[in-house]
Amino acid sequence: MNEDFIKKYNKWLYPVSWLYRSVVATRNKLFDWGILRSKSFDVPVICVGNLAVGGTGKTPHTEYLIKLLCKDYRVAVLSRGYKRQTKGYVLASGDSTAKSIGDEPYQMHSKFPDITLAVDEDRCHGIEKLLSIKQPSVDVILLDDAFQHRYVKPGLSILLTDYNHLFTDDELLPVGRLREPINGKNRAQIVIVTKCPQDIKPIDYNIITKQLNLYPFQQLYFSTFRYGNLQPLFPEGSKQLALSSLSGNTSILLVTGIASPDPIVKKLKRYSRNIDLLSFDDHHDFSNRDMQQIKERFDQLKGERKLIITTEKDATRIIPHAGLDAELKPFIYALPIEIEILQNQQDNFNQHIIGYVRENTRNSSLPKRKDAHQP
Repeated sequence: MNEDFIKKYNKWLYPVSWLYRSVVATRNKLFDWGILRSKSFDVPVICVGNLAVGGTGKTPHTEYLIKLLCKDYRVAVLSRGYKRQTKGYVLASGDSTAKSIGDEPYQMHSKFPDITLAVDEDRCHGIEKLLSIKQPSVDVILLDDAFQHRYVKPGLSILLTDYNHLFTDDELLPVGRLREPINGKNRAQIVIVTKCPQDIKPIDYNIITKQLNLYPFQQLYFSTFRYGNLQPLFPEGSKQLALSSLSGNTSILLVTGIASPDPIVKKLKRYSRNIDLLSFDDHHDFSNRDMQQIKERFDQLKGERKLIITTEKDATRIIPHAGLDAELKPFIYALPIEIEILQNQQDNFNQHIIGYVRENTRNSSLPKRKDAHQP
């Protein structure tokens, strides 16, 4: 959303925002009163979502849950499949692409091929289809970006909010980024403040805790991004690179189609002074002209060593692109992102998740995990 536009025209946008508030608030009340029905399922269902549009780190947090649970439970992930070119329920397979199931679901499917992954706009229908699978059957379902999809009543809701854009500092669309009023937070059992600086100070924890004003039954955690080694998009002849191997004479073209590339820019600036950012809209569908622009910007880089770095999500759309210049392939790397729970609360968070799944799983004969170590 263009901030300058909002500052200039927000007095005209506020009436639209008030109308939007009344519609969303009425819808939520209808669910609260039971006029619109939320459906529960006899399998652990964990929802990961947010109140705001834009990136809060839903995919990395969902991947964290996958890694935490997949050793002991048969995990399924259900997503809407944003910007996919298909409709209805689609079960991911070896033939799936980012276009058929969406870039983020395809990223998770590629990284965790042993889990079950499906997309469906109708989450109730999607869950029913997943539960009809007999071999292998499903023990736990992770709902990606479904906090506002209230036709499903998850057993555990995890609400994310960006450290740099807390929902308490935001306003409803179209003035701000909120999809629903702030009191929607009350439906979450867990709230995570994401994208925190690793050196966040204790006073900041206290200020944010007070600002969020959660109920006693709600648990609050803080997380940060942890970046892995650079992974070649085309491994033939290329090896992964540690970020520490980047020297001052490395010139980087950073290509992103995500909501906020700033954390990645800040991270890479620790290793290289020469960074050229080519930023597109979130979930951008790269065109042949974009591929040509990437080639032109790469050719303009100076220095002894030149690299193109992108995100794992963008890599799902770049790798199969017919317009990508073959000469660029040895120079393109993806920067993996993982989640770290701060304040020495990782074990507590893991225990909360595993405990919920253990208590609610349908198959009591499965081996139950006794520890809660980092995934």
